[in-house]
Amino acid sequence: MDKVVLITGASTGIGKETAKLFQSKNWKVAATMRSPENAEDLKKIVDLRLFRLDVTEPDSIRTAIADTLEHFGRIDAVVNNAGYGLIGPFEAASEEQIRRQFETNVFGLMAVTREVIPILRSQKRGVIVNVSSVSGIAALPFSSLYAASKFAVEGFSESLAYELEPFGIRVKLIEPGPIKTDFYSRSEEIAKSESLHVYDERFEKFLEFANKGGEDAPDGSLVAEAVWNAVTDGTKRLRYGVNTKGLLTLRRILPESFFRGLAKKIFLR
Repeated sequence: MDKVVLITGASTGIGKETAKLFQSKNWKVAATMRSPENAEDLKKIVDLRLFRLDVTEPDSIRTAIADTLEHFGRIDAVVNNAGYGLIGPFEAASEEQIRRQFETNVFGLMAVTREVIPILRSQKRGVIVNVSSVSGIAALPFSSLYAASKFAVEGFSESLAYELEPFGIRVKLIEPGPIKTDFYSRSEEIAKSESLHVYDERFEKFLEFANKGGEDAPDGSLVAEAVWNAVTDGTKRLRYGVNTKGLLTLRRILPESFFRGLAKKIFLR
């Protein structure tokens, strides 16, 4: 029987690479995004259908899931990949930016998850993959709101895994470090204020480091492979780090004060 994966944020980057990989492995793919009319290249791929889904619009979530079921007849895995990154001093962030950060990365992810749980539960099997970040384990400077949203995803997923295990549903977390995608342009936003400059020098150092990390990083296909493994390995493993450069290991084993001192030297030098 053909298996079906639904992926959010599939227009570019990690989501797009994941959609292409699953299709190449003979899965049916529901590639969802806010503007499917702009994904002309994906329209040409066999066994891949585009559906409009904006994670901040509950009606679009329900419609996309219903259309996926109508077209493919089932959903075996869901990849919550849609995301938005806000960086910069917390003091400079607007109320709208703060709300958007959580509406997209947390509440949107939860809304998609809530809609698919009854479907997977009725099948007595399925996988929910939530794309988190290394920032969900080790918060980096000038990423307070992005890190907060990913910490929320981590806690939500870890608890949810206990709840859904009795129904044959596995929950997985993907934790990428730097990845070369358009996240550093299209999906990233900087919090700034024309009247606030006390953070400028340190933030510029962090921004220079972050942008260089993005330029030198592997592309989204590496994360797609991790998603594929998470969905298909048949294990109850929860976390899958990708290109973390040892940061998650250091976070676990180093004393707090030592790790924070090291982070300042790396990210604010």
